Amino acid sequence: MTEIRASHILVKTEQEANDLYNELIQEKTNFEEAAMEKSLCPSGQVGGDLGFFGKGMMVKPFEDAAFDLEIGELSKPVETQFGWHLIKLTDKKD
Repeated sequence: MTEIRASHILVKTEQEANDLYNELIQEKTNFEEAAMEKSLCPSGQVGGDLGFFGKGMMVKPFEDAAFDLEIGELSKPVETQFGWHLIKLTDKKD
């Protein structure tokens, strides 16, 4: 079974997520630093790292977006019941 390792930044609003996405894409800010400063998730303290996980372990919209990424790729903002996420795939193993 494939497992992926991802980091994320969780914010409250779509606007915050879009603004942060643009900063990250333009490399105006570092993902791990942004996670530590802005993420509402406790994982922000470790740069947003969620460790390895398989299918069925995360909420569906998050999982679908994360599993569609290539290593090093950043997702567009993804909405879940927790808020808006920016997801970065950091590793993958089969």
